This record gives sequence, C-alpha cells and structure tokens, in this order.
Amino acid sequence: MRKARLAVLGSGSGSNFQSILDAIDRGELHAEVAAVFSDVPGARILQRASLHGIPARMLDCAGFRNKFPEEAQRKLAEELKVLGVDLVCLAGFMRLVKKPLLDAFPRRILNIHPSLLPRFPGVEAWKQALDAGAAESGCTVHFVDAGMDTGAVIRQARVPVCPGDTPEKLHARIQEQEHLLYPAAIREVLRNAALGND
Repeated sequence: MRKARLAVLGSGSGSNFQSILDAIDRGELHAEVAAVFSDVPGARILQRASLHGIPARMLDCAGFRNKFPEEAQRKLAEELKVLGVDLVCLAGFMRLVKKPLLDAFPRRILNIHPSLLPRFPGVEAWKQALDAGAAESGCTVHFVDAGMDTGAVIRQARVPVCPGDTPEKLHARIQEQEHLLYPAAIREVLRNAALGND
C-alpha cells in the first residue's frame, strides 16, 4: 500500500507542518510530504523542511502584495502533478487559493483555521473571538474553495475562552488543538477518498 503524497504550503513557522511530520513518524498517518512551498523568504517552514530532507522552495509571488498570482498557481499545479501529489495542505498560508489550483485538485486542498467556522473567518481569528466576547473559540479543518475560509468543514475542535485570556494565551491553546486536529483530518480525508491506497 503506497503512501499518500502531500504538499504543504505555509507562510510562517510551520508548526502545523511539524505536527503532520510527527504524526507520520508515529505511524498515525500513512503519508509522506513530497514538498513544501512558501511565499515568505526565509520562513521557518522552509527551514523545517530542509532539516527533514524534504524539497522546499519559494513561490513566485514577488510584487504581488497578499495576492497569489494566477500564473504562479498554474505553475504550482503543474509541479504538484509531476510530484504525484494526492493532497495539498495549507498550513498558515496567507494567500487565497483560486483557479487553476482549485481545478487541478478539486476537494483535495485542505486548510486549518483558528476559529469555529463559519464564525470569525480571516486573519487573527482568536483576536476576533476575544473582541466579540465569545465564550469559546477553536479551530477548523476545511476543504478550500474560492472564498475566504468558506469551504466545507471536515473537523473542528473547541477551545473555551477563559477569564483573563489574552490573544496570545488563547492562540497558544488553539494551536495545541490544531496540532492534534490537522493530522486526524488529513487521515480522514485520505481514508474517505481512498488516496494513496492503490
């Protein structure tokens, strides 16, 4: 039974990428990371990939503030096909995925978001929850569609908002749950789609 091949896209430290690697190492996820991509020069996620001997490279987004240019997405889709990628995992990737990536990997692009979607989409969702006086927050793994954090929910984990919470404290507790939730959601998607099992 071959391992499913994953590609990971991230803009930051790559802690969720690390949780995926850890789940693979523990034998909880029958997969391998084929490559890691980032839009941020020197992002720690690229360093993590290199330390594990995983191909890592920059995406061509120079000059496109907060945009993921269509040509760059087209080139990435072609590269992912050549790599035999089964599933694309966004892990703190701060650009919206549109065509042609969505067309190339229908219902095979996942994202993890630090709120209980559909509540608090967009950036710094944990701050949004605190500002709204929410009693709980959490995280969501969902399929990526053309909207911002609007795709179908796969799994969620709830995190209570505690008295005296700061944005940093709440975010740290949410991240603890993210690191458990994301590998479990990937495993569920792979199993349901029978990816990597031929």
